Amino acid sequence: MKNILITLTALTLLAAGCKKDELEILNPNKATTQQFWLSASDAQQGVNAIYSTYHRGSLSRWMHFITIVRADEGFSTSPAPWIRNYFDLFNYENYNDGLISGLWGDCYIGINRSNQVLANVPNINMDATVKGQLLGEAKFMRGLFYYTLGQHYGNVPILLAPSKPTDYPATAAQEQVYNQAIQDFTEAAAVLPATYDANNKGKATKGAAYAMLGKVYMQQRKYQQAKDALQWLAEGAGAANYSLTANYRDNFIETNENNSESVFEWQNAANPIDAFDNDAGDGNPNNTPDKLNYGTSIPPFFAPRPIGFTDGQAQRWLVWELLKENQAGGQRDPRIAATFLYDSTDVRGPNFTQVYGQTWTSRNYSNDATDPIGVATNRTVYLRKFLDDATMNGEVFHSGNNYRYIRYADVLLLYAEALNGIGQTAQAYPFVDKVRQRAGLRTLSIAMPGLNQQQFLTQLKHERITELSAEGHRWEDLARWGDLSPALQTRDAGFKNFVIGKNEFLPIPQFDLDINPNLKQNPNY
Repeated sequence: MKNILITLTALTLLAAGCKKDELEILNPNKATTQQFWLSASDAQQGVNAIYSTYHRGSLSRWMHFITIVRADEGFSTSPAPWIRNYFDLFNYENYNDGLISGLWGDCYIGINRSNQVLANVPNINMDATVKGQLLGEAKFMRGLFYYTLGQHYGNVPILLAPSKPTDYPATAAQEQVYNQAIQDFTEAAAVLPATYDANNKGKATKGAAYAMLGKVYMQQRKYQQAKDALQWLAEGAGAANYSLTANYRDNFIETNENNSESVFEWQNAANPIDAFDNDAGDGNPNNTPDKLNYGTSIPPFFAPRPIGFTDGQAQRWLVWELLKENQAGGQRDPRIAATFLYDSTDVRGPNFTQVYGQTWTSRNYSNDATDPIGVATNRTVYLRKFLDDATMNGEVFHSGNNYRYIRYADVLLLYAEALNGIGQTAQAYPFVDKVRQRAGLRTLSIAMPGLNQQQFLTQLKHERITELSAEGHRWEDLARWGDLSPALQTRDAGFKNFVIGKNEFLPIPQFDLDINPNLKQNPNY
């Protein structure tokens, strides 16, 4: 699908947000909506534009801070105090700051692009099967954006038609937002294909729709419905399409994208002349269409100094969690080296641990004078999964490495959690065993047989953080388990500022509140 990304430069990509109803085409003709939606090609370009939304800065970069650094698995040593305040310390001084309001705006841009497709493509004379598939992709992506909004902002407006300047949508409760996502994923699953050919890999599939449907139900703690949705992938008709890769690290490198474990990936591509962190024109004549961003800028923000900015780091307790259990043969869990850069990524210690071509010791991280807030050296752990392991003096600012938004391992662990949630704990064991066996650990059936429902859930919490650490799932896990609270400060000092009944959600942007009298701020902001 990466070749599709290049074609997106022909469009401003339906870049209207909540308050625009014009479809803008980046060419001299400035075609209107009435002039554009005429052919099958128009329909395909419209859907491509929806996918392109996740190349916008708030989704390709800052969402990872919201899901990782804001959770108890990360923290920030950024010299920029606003990054530490917003993503680590729950101190939101400016509700309009793009670091937290951008995700809101970009999700609604994606929703409006989806609504444009859903409103206009049905009227296009084209192959009915292809039309149905494109509409299914639009519904899937709209559901994904609503899921994201519901997870991080909670109570948000629901828009189901192309937006107009006269729209003043009312706030909907999180449950309503999730129900809309459920409807979108359900309808998408009914029409999307199970697989694509090589030229179309990366598009939403039936399995991706069922996986997201299961995720939403899990957040609602509707375990039977979640089990029914996830079953298609875990042991139903779709199970033959997925398997865990033999090498765990293959899920985080560019040379093994869209592999057998991939349920849905955000397709990235490096653009050597990329000029700005956006997927659409910004009005600057110097930023021509060929300079658009097709990739993600997250690697340098998580990379260690001096290679990167180190705006986000991992909590040391994550390493300790993975060190709790060795492989069946006594060797260390290989997921440690695939997930983290720290003094003993190489089991032999800092003199052998390589960091961008130099040893940890020679990098002198134990005496990091550039650390602006004095982090203790024994806490220094960097997140590796989003890095490209470049050997040069810097990470690529806009990486072509895909973001694995849903891995099959995530699905298997969620399925086990759903089974446990409906009292089928014994039946849940084999799905956890698959994940543990890939890591070389003893099966849970052998290591911890006969766990009761609560004990199994406690173990699942361990399994999810060791398998999925720093991939963007931790916040939703903590929210689902009811574990978001100041008690987390024992392993993440930032949570001493966490206020129950407030910080579960981000603040609604103030400028939206100012122009929409029907919009309400989240509680206690």
